[in-house]
Amino acid sequence: MNRIVQMFALVFVLASCANVSDVKTIRLAHGLDVNHPVHRAMFAIGEDLVERSNGSLKLEIYPSQQLGTEREVLELLQIGSLDMTKVSVATLENFAPKAKALGLPYLFRDREHAFSVLDGPIGQEVLDDGKKYWLKGLCFYDAGSRSFYTKDKPVMAPADLNGKKIRVMESNTAMDMVSNLGGSPTPISWGELYTALQQGVVDGAENNPPSFYLSRHYEVCKYYALNEHTYSPDVLVASTHFWDALTEKEQQWMQESVKKSVAHQRSLWAEAEAEALEAVKKAGVQVVRPGKEQFSAKVAPMYEAIKSDPELYALIQKIKAE
Repeated sequence: MNRIVQMFALVFVLASCANVSDVKTIRLAHGLDVNHPVHRAMFAIGEDLVERSNGSLKLEIYPSQQLGTEREVLELLQIGSLDMTKVSVATLENFAPKAKALGLPYLFRDREHAFSVLDGPIGQEVLDDGKKYWLKGLCFYDAGSRSFYTKDKPVMAPADLNGKKIRVMESNTAMDMVSNLGGSPTPISWGELYTALQQGVVDGAENNPPSFYLSRHYEVCKYYALNEHTYSPDVLVASTHFWDALTEKEQQWMQESVKKSVAHQRSLWAEAEAEALEAVKKAGVQVVRPGKEQFSAKVAPMYEAIKSDPELYALIQKIKAE
């Protein structure tokens, strides 16, 4: 409760301190490190917006969970106390049901398939799904593939997860996946994970290479198994309260700046991914590549279960046929 009170107080102070002028300040909060390629892409949006708007639009970014966890900042967007955020599609599924499809394990054939889906009508359908919940999806950022990292031994097969407590995001899909693979899913906020790993609250976690590296989780977890179970993109989201208050011209500037940032972010991501893997290897992490088929077979029941949701099942079939 205290955490929520503090969060609202900080947002109120930020809003109260805004200068009364012709400049519109857009407040964006997220949970990543400032060196993360996603943060750098959003910073580029701010620079581009200033240029396009001749200084009438200004982007203020609050990184590293300064304003709360992904779930908390989405709730701030819904009530109009915050303008924008970046969240994982796995967190977004709690607010926009169609996002659940993108968090399923082994959904995409490869990165090119993912980009084709996300940049097309299917991706737009998912982005639009949050509007009735006061959330407007703006774009997808590359977040690579998520894989398991652990403290005591590498995950070479699903059996290596048996009895292991694995940190997951606040996502039913992520929890179902780890359960199907034999592990014990444990939701913990990103900001608390380093300590949880260090103290043995969990035995491991799963994430992409840049996040594994920049979080310094490699200092605790010396095994990284690139089984690449999910390609869960990050999503840039705006509050509909904020968006609807923009003029048509301001909305156009925003859309153009966001679109430009996507290509920039993907380039940054490719570099960061390669650098992260090289860096953790140098730090003594054993990086292995287990066969994906054994993991894919274990999560097949998740697709069978979705048949009970005809709309979501139809969306998945469209993605696979893309």
